[in-house]
Amino acid sequence: MSQIKYIAGKEPHANETRVIFKNVDRESWDPSIETYLQDGGYDQQKKAFQMEPGEITAEVKTAGLRGRGGAGFPAGLKWSFLPPNNDKPVYLICNADESEPGTFKDRYIIHQDPHQLIEGMAISCFAVGANLAYIYIREEFPEGAQILETAIAEAHRKGFLGKDILGTGFELEIYVHRGAGAYICGEETGLIESLEGKRPYPRIKPPYFPAAMGLYLCPTIVNNVETLCHVKHIIGMGGENWSKTGTPNNTGTRILCVSGDVEKPGYFEVQVGKVTLGELINDMCGGLKAGRKLKAVIPGGSSAKVLRADETFKLGKDDDAKEISIWDIPMDFDTLAACGSMAGSGGVIIMDDSRSMSWVINNLNNFYAHESCGQCTPCREGSLWMKKITDRVVAGKAAPSDIDQLDAVARNIDGRTICAFGEAASWPTESFVAKFRDELIADTNPELEDAFVNAEALTAAANLK
Repeated sequence: MSQIKYIAGKEPHANETRVIFKNVDRESWDPSIETYLQDGGYDQQKKAFQMEPGEITAEVKTAGLRGRGGAGFPAGLKWSFLPPNNDKPVYLICNADESEPGTFKDRYIIHQDPHQLIEGMAISCFAVGANLAYIYIREEFPEGAQILETAIAEAHRKGFLGKDILGTGFELEIYVHRGAGAYICGEETGLIESLEGKRPYPRIKPPYFPAAMGLYLCPTIVNNVETLCHVKHIIGMGGENWSKTGTPNNTGTRILCVSGDVEKPGYFEVQVGKVTLGELINDMCGGLKAGRKLKAVIPGGSSAKVLRADETFKLGKDDDAKEISIWDIPMDFDTLAACGSMAGSGGVIIMDDSRSMSWVINNLNNFYAHESCGQCTPCREGSLWMKKITDRVVAGKAAPSDIDQLDAVARNIDGRTICAFGEAASWPTESFVAKFRDELIADTNPELEDAFVNAEALTAAANLK
């Protein structure tokens, strides 16, 4: 990395390990294929196309690559779910919807290093036997879509896409599909419905697991931008060497997007689990804003459960258990899950003691009420009612009992919907009520409680007559 020059003021932090972001903010770098080829671009595709498809999947499994889009599911295992002896077309879809609030990483890859994505997709398509692939990109990225279209045309002209690629007889076409900017299209089956030209209502799983019944009811692999880019580097480094970065079961690097109340918000590519939340905030982000104290952190995008600054977390079992503070949490999939939240999409949202938690949860509830696709009644109605209740809390027009009602609504969404949007909408509310109940209640009006009780008493008396 020391030989690579970066734009002044945008140099990587010393704690970063730039792999996917090696070329982001790089001096004299541009997204053209000529620049990419001069830097060894498409060498990994040439190497991969000399391998057997099953060998590529095996390397991805050896690497231990977990999806970087939210769920953290092992990518190689997902690929192995494709049905054997399949006689239908296989499709690969790159999820470039990137609509999780607090997440802003994939767009930088698309804008500054699109050929890295195309090469990763080409290798992945060869591995899974897909001759047709789509990049599903959200409507709000018009420039990114144009950059991708240009890069795909360049790759075609150089023979890295199209028919008989690199003389192997393998053919591949990649198309850019622009979505309408709906959060629900980040869910893989909702995305597939949208790609087919339908309303993006997520499908029931089972039976509609995309690897078995995906696009046009054919086997389909859906991975996000960052995940597919890693495939290129796994082939270049070898799965075993790649797995030596990061930590066991949390291998490789991942991009963290830090926003909120820090001096230097931004994006950082780190080895998974090798940087703690405290190091991320205090060292890499320059600490909290002057005179402020940490109040809470959402570690994996807005749908992740919130963590209080004064919490302690017990990790391990029995004699091996240890207690750590929020500052000591390693930023990996398993530890964040053990702390009651998740790594999610890598969107780390920092909140200091100037933030009203009533305002924060109301802000999130407004988003989820707007983005619910409306297919499932608990989510369609519940997300709106959570918004209405927190609207009242923020306005000082809620009674203390409304906080219990808010929690009850959230829990009646959780686990009762077709897709994970229900959990995405309800988990923030559940966690904010659990962690900041006293503050939420303090923003209510006790006098309204008496009014509600009196109104109920009058109604009951009227019904007796």
